[in-house]
Amino acid sequence: MTRRRWIADRVEGNRAYLLDQKAAHLARVLRAKTGQQFDIAAEGAVRLGTIVSITPAVVEFELGPTLESSPLPEIAVVLSIFKFDRLEWAIEKLTELGVARICPVVARRTELHLAKAVEKRVERWRKIAQEAAQQARRSAPPEIMPPVPLKKAAQETNGSRIVLSESEETALLKSVLSQCPAPLTLAVGPEGGWTAEELQLFERSGWTSSSLGNTILRAETAAIAAVAISMAEFSN
Repeated sequence: MTRRRWIADRVEGNRAYLLDQKAAHLARVLRAKTGQQFDIAAEGAVRLGTIVSITPAVVEFELGPTLESSPLPEIAVVLSIFKFDRLEWAIEKLTELGVARICPVVARRTELHLAKAVEKRVERWRKIAQEAAQQARRSAPPEIMPPVPLKKAAQETNGSRIVLSESEETALLKSVLSQCPAPLTLAVGPEGGWTAEELQLFERSGWTSSSLGNTILRAETAAIAAVAISMAEFSN
């Protein structure tokens, strides 16, 4: 049976610790005992962990050998800010798919009240990513960047860069990916899509434009579909 994986809250030498909600879940819900073993993601590696002490507040593991894990392609997403409930769902699913980094950006069509409230949501998004990473058996959650204006993200991103555009009529994402090796950044627009000025900004900044097809997708659907296609292409 596959062992459950946890991302350590603290690491000290060959000891790792789960705290607070994670510890309570192990102690009260899973009723774990000393001597039980779990996979523990600690400082970028996955190691076999044996419980040496457990309370609802702290679970202490002795770390054993490093376990093999396959590296994921490095894919980041520049994600325009849209309605928070759907954005949080997208963050969860992008984490499960294996993205390395999510950069929330304020675009021209980002609703003003969302742009004003976004700074207070980042820690919640990081918690969502942490929980999703554990569920997906990742060795670490994606980095959730502080929100920035679109211009900053468009001009400062390195590596291969693809902007998803509803106005792109010929270049499908799958065909564009063959010329865009990892590390890759995908940019996904807000509800209503990118403005003409924003698409010009991407073009001036050296981004490649591509399409997901003839249908109009919600922002969260487009982000998930683009990452799934890219992961599959890089895994071939």
